[in-house]
Amino acid sequence: MQAFEKVYIAHRGFFDNKNGIPENSLPAFQKAVDAGLGIELDVQLSKDGYLLVFHDEDLKRMCGVDKKIRELNYAEIQQYTLLDTQERIPLFGEVLKIINGKIPLIVEVKYEGDVIAATKAMAEMMDNYSGIWCMESFHPRAVQWFKKNRPQIIRGQLSTEYKKDGLELTGLTSFMLSNLMYNNLGRPDFIAYNHKYYNNLSLSICRLLFSPEIVAWTIKNPTEMEMAKKHHFDVIIFDNFNP
Repeated sequence: MQAFEKVYIAHRGFFDNKNGIPENSLPAFQKAVDAGLGIELDVQLSKDGYLLVFHDEDLKRMCGVDKKIRELNYAEIQQYTLLDTQERIPLFGEVLKIINGKIPLIVEVKYEGDVIAATKAMAEMMDNYSGIWCMESFHPRAVQWFKKNRPQIIRGQLSTEYKKDGLELTGLTSFMLSNLMYNNLGRPDFIAYNHKYYNNLSLSICRLLFSPEIVAWTIKNPTEMEMAKKHHFDVIIFDNFNP
């Protein structure tokens, strides 16, 4: 993880949604590479099995369309542009050509849709990638898949305090995910936790017993940056400002 500690990690690329460089777009990734920043991005599958770089479950926020990625074919998805730009949702392969091993890369497998299929598709594409990278997911089964099938790849468990964030999961599932109780499945090398909840008890216990790398997401200003460093996060994922 040393390569990830040495740079700040640009969340969904070095984007500027208000000024024509949408998140998870090719220009956002090019800008991050040019700045020498690391990159964290999100992958999920279209209905017809294309691996796309996109965060949300649906297109409402970024494209103004009430449709879900997993319900659309790639050709249909390409009809829509990101925010008020001409940029479209990129293929994972297109993004990899831009990054090309130049900077450290964190690939998040999204929780929604066919997680295992997306995990496998991503892993197969990354088998021929020569740069420094790791994977992470909120879904423990994705992390577990990597433990079983690509144990040499650094893997991370994403989490937050689900109830406080208002995430719609059953109470028991939210509790177990918030408190990292599925870590036995994937045995993650690092934990990426919402920096606001740095004092979560289970996170503190994991720090004490297992000494994993701790990744902060998502830092949005210099004040939060200083607080994350104060609370001993090893890796910083940021967006919406220039660190």
